Amino acid sequence: MKVLLTAMLLSVAMPLQAANEQLADVIERGKLVFHAASCAVCHTDKKNNGEPLAGGYALKTDFGTFYSPNITPDVETGIGNWSDDDFIRALQQGVSPEGKHYFPSFPYTAYTKMQRDDVLALKAYLSTLKPVKKTNRQHELPFYMKLVPSAKIWKSQYFKTGELKQETGKSDEWNRGAYLVEAMGHCSACHTQRKGLGVLDQKMAYAGVQKLTGVGTVPNITADKKTGIGRWSIDDLVYYFETGTTLSGDSSGGKMARIIDNSLSQLPASDRKAIAVYLLSLKPVENKIKKKKKKREKEEFE
Repeated sequence: MKVLLTAMLLSVAMPLQAANEQLADVIERGKLVFHAASCAVCHTDKKNNGEPLAGGYALKTDFGTFYSPNITPDVETGIGNWSDDDFIRALQQGVSPEGKHYFPSFPYTAYTKMQRDDVLALKAYLSTLKPVKKTNRQHELPFYMKLVPSAKIWKSQYFKTGELKQETGKSDEWNRGAYLVEAMGHCSACHTQRKGLGVLDQKMAYAGVQKLTGVGTVPNITADKKTGIGRWSIDDLVYYFETGTTLSGDSSGGKMARIIDNSLSQLPASDRKAIAVYLLSLKPVENKIKKKKKKREKEEFE
């Protein structure tokens, strides 16, 4: 009888332990996604000493000021009541649980390229964090963007869903770097110029922006040797991602410093190298970005 009872207990405990270990692995994967996607940078109002991930970060654009939402697991003001499908729909389709279309200030245009398992792992990790009760701040937008379903109209013209596909003929390292840059890292959101209506100009992909509203100058990170990072080696870039130190010995500042602190430096060394490999493979685009020294302290990227 005792042997039978022990066997029964083991038959229950072993699957439970396996399930707990599996969940722990998913949460750890979600933590990596969290850092790769720089969630803490845009969802924390550091300027006003806001609570981590409680939103309120102001993103100034030519179309108004957008405020990031609370993504803590608070059930009233955060995402604590969101289902897995709600979360997937928001990140990969740009639609809220209530069916509202998000403006592309939320980079679902990049997150749609993420793998579903990574999106769900991110949700699992976020659910383990401290809930903060803070109501989302309303965007400050011109009247015409409030009168019509402008986000829905924009999406119908310029948004395409779909996960990023692996490129055959490229190494696993290159494909990992592409995934980190194009999907999770959404690097093009700041490093690529925009055309009318905020559409990214793919001819100038990653070639930098002379004046990004609310941010400042954003450098050219294509492999151009004159105006980009073509003179950097893979090791140079890996070291920069880890420490924020440039080839000239300067330190990154503003938003880029926060991205390095909260994102790039937190990734595995193999991921930092994969990003470097991918960036140095980008088509060189000559586009000289000039810094305004008198406003250096206000520049977000350096």
